[in-house]
Amino acid sequence: MDHIVTLDSRQETALQTIADKFIAQHKGDPVKALKEMIVLNGHLQDRIDALTTPRRAAR
Repeated sequence: MDHIVTLDSRQETALQTIADKFIAQHKGDPVKALKEMIVLNGHLQDRIDALTTPRRAAR
């Protein structure tokens, strides 16, 4: 892990609420929810990488 995030109690409560809703969208299956989150994060990381990769100058 590259970066550890520390949350205060208010942030932790907000994150827990969002996590509970996300799991509920997957019929209460946390494994399905986790798998979807991994896929979504992969797509987002690909987009970030594309934005931060230096572009070649057009000739």
